[in-house]
Amino acid sequence: MIESVTDHDLPPSRAVELVADLHRILDELQTVALSPCTDAELVGVAAGTERAIARLTVAGDRQIDQIEARDLPRKTGCRTLMQFMTHRLRVSNPMRRRKQMDATAHRTSLGGDVLQPEHPCLAEAFAQGTVGTAHVQAVLDVLDRIPAAVEHDVRVAAERQMAEIATDHTPADVAQLGARLLAHLDPDGKLSDDTDQKRRRNLWIGRQRADGTAKLSGTLSPELVARLTMMLAVWGKPGLNNPADPDSPRGPAGHADPDAVAAAADRDGRSLAQINHDALDAALAAGFADGSLGKSHRGLPVQLLIKADLGDLVREAGLATTATGTLLPIRDVIALAADAQPWLAVFKDATTVPLYFGRGKRFATRHQRLVSFARPDGEVCSAPGCDQPATHVDMHHAQRDWADGGVTDIDDLAPACPRHNRMVGKKPGQYTTRVVRDGPDEGRCAWRLNAEPGVPPNPEHINRRPDIPRRYAEHLHTVRDEIHGPPTRPGDQARPETPHPHDARRSWSKISHVIDVRPPRPGPRAPRPSLIEACLAELLARN
Repeated sequence: MIESVTDHDLPPSRAVELVADLHRILDELQTVALSPCTDAELVGVAAGTERAIARLTVAGDRQIDQIEARDLPRKTGCRTLMQFMTHRLRVSNPMRRRKQMDATAHRTSLGGDVLQPEHPCLAEAFAQGTVGTAHVQAVLDVLDRIPAAVEHDVRVAAERQMAEIATDHTPADVAQLGARLLAHLDPDGKLSDDTDQKRRRNLWIGRQRADGTAKLSGTLSPELVARLTMMLAVWGKPGLNNPADPDSPRGPAGHADPDAVAAAADRDGRSLAQINHDALDAALAAGFADGSLGKSHRGLPVQLLIKADLGDLVREAGLATTATGTLLPIRDVIALAADAQPWLAVFKDATTVPLYFGRGKRFATRHQRLVSFARPDGEVCSAPGCDQPATHVDMHHAQRDWADGGVTDIDDLAPACPRHNRMVGKKPGQYTTRVVRDGPDEGRCAWRLNAEPGVPPNPEHINRRPDIPRRYAEHLHTVRDEIHGPPTRPGDQARPETPHPHDARRSWSKISHVIDVRPPRPGPRAPRPSLIEACLAELLARN
């Protein structure tokens, strides 16, 4: 408990007592026998529980408002309320929760005045528990689509109508009925203008699914729609750019043989959506190949950089990681390598490419960036919980900041996205970083959020996202040992091969050099075995 926030000498407040009573009631509610309930009673209990969940959310929003009013996020070392909600309150979606609070909660101004909710009718229904968080989000999505030119009284009436709809309908019904209301507000589309188009424009690439695919969604501006439809018309024709047909012509329609396109179209079984997908893929591939999409990005070449495990390549199974953080099945990596020159990033003591500059150079070179990406944890920002890929990161002086005398040496650098890189400093709310020099996390960057003086220090954290494949392999080995016994026991049958969690890693990338890391360095630092020596020792032990 934070001493500057809670005084242990005072008796607990009524709010603390109520929360303790609430948890005692929940303990009993989670274990109480339901068999004595009649059918009607059980339905009533379940409905009452769902209503209580919504009302508890309203109570939580009120508490978060008071936390912000007392400036508690800053006192605990957090830079923003969003960060406090994520790390201290463990709110799953703080941005959506904040939007919900602005719409339905009584907020406290900087002067201490209590402000009314932005949508009072919806707030009243939420406080009574007649609508839940999903209803609130559905209503807000509809209200956000009201054109900016709509008069204030019309907006107020629309909010009351949507609150009434949410009370009696499901969130899916709210979206459908809201669309009907929007059509009534602007039947001719005359109230929408460029302001609404600019406000609504967006493009999202969703999270990758287990098979590596992802969903593309967005709202496009009229200009982008025109350009995209023209590109699809030129690159997306039946028989053109078909990856399943080796004889299908590649490139735009104007550069292809019409007879070859016609012949390929006769055997083309793709849908229109698949043709559009392949057209976009082919156009982007051509743009990367001729350099029209750029030559370099944050020190990395604008090419497809892929990092794969040597064991996975041999087995032709598993996943590889690109510099943008995308996961590729190994079979696709092997197919891509057919048209590319594969190289290895080799780690050893003797070096021909300088990776240690001391104070002579501030910014990391391309070779240092490529080596950083090739490390087992180099595909994302090193800040805990961050998933920004290598193409979006800077090289951060992790052991000591450049302004404090830090050096631009490869084993003192760590990837950090621009947002987290700017958050490093000595003030409360900023981060202190260091490079771990020993133990299982040797070479990793540890981050600590600075608290105010007198407040207990926050713990160090390391981004564990890159550890997921290794930890999964360890768990799988443990489970198989528990089921089948140790693999060295006489009479055991061979088990399916999986990559050992400590197999040597290699990188496939568009690198025209052999890159060497960790030459002998002067100074008090104790000598350490090189990564290549450890990898070779592991490979020899396995063979």
